[in-house]
Amino acid sequence: MLDPMAHSRTARTAAFFDLDKTIIARSSTLAFSRPFYAGGLINRRTVLRSAYAQFVYLLGGADHDQMERMREYLSAMCTGWDVETVKAIVADTLHHIVTPMIHEEAVELIDEHHAAGRDVVIVSSSGAEVVEPIGAMLGADKVIATRMVVADGKYTGEIEEYAYGPYKATAMLALAEAEGYDLENSYAYSDSVTDEPMLAAVGHPFAVNPDKALRRLAVARDWPVLDFSEPVGLAERGRFHEVRRPAMATVAVAGLAAGALLLAARRRARRTEN
Repeated sequence: MLDPMAHSRTARTAAFFDLDKTIIARSSTLAFSRPFYAGGLINRRTVLRSAYAQFVYLLGGADHDQMERMREYLSAMCTGWDVETVKAIVADTLHHIVTPMIHEEAVELIDEHHAAGRDVVIVSSSGAEVVEPIGAMLGADKVIATRMVVADGKYTGEIEEYAYGPYKATAMLALAEAEGYDLENSYAYSDSVTDEPMLAAVGHPFAVNPDKALRRLAVARDWPVLDFSEPVGLAERGRFHEVRRPAMATVAVAGLAAGALLLAARRRARRTEN
């Protein structure tokens, strides 16, 4: 697909990948709603609302208004969450939740860019606590993601850096300046028209599984369109990098298991009494 010899010998280049619906088939943040429920972070009603939000996100293109509503919803949902608990849950369920959603074509493309000597950068509006472990698993060199304000180890609900729309391009330009990337010879991949600034920031933009608006834009600007649909096969999943679990992960999972056993015991006791 790519020519490794095309890599510039005089300047560093990079390949910037959107995450949701580009590398993986769904919203990375909403995909963790059930593990967050099991970990006591959200209730059943919130799980159902997350499932509905996922459905809306997949059904239509994620336009500006939808992304703003999702941002507000997720900010409200995570207010008060313990940061280390979130990291532990994500680390422990990462391969089970995310790996089946990864597009094989995206993984091959990441490998080809690395072979060509380019850094791979994941650029996502999802939270860093979710995006960074996924990036590590995929072997990404850098991650640009939304970052929440933390106070006393808990999320306040406020957003420190929102990696969405034009802010993605701003972050890419800052990273390019810091790392010495030649953006004119770099690549970018996304599914959404809201990422037009991100795609326009590089010399080689690609629309991946594009929404209707981005598909029209890609045709108008003669941007290549890629369709990813093949999930990573079971035999191929061993090539993903192991992500180091936080020390708290083992404790958190043990606590969840103990809680589940205690709840089951109480239910059995109540049935016996009746």
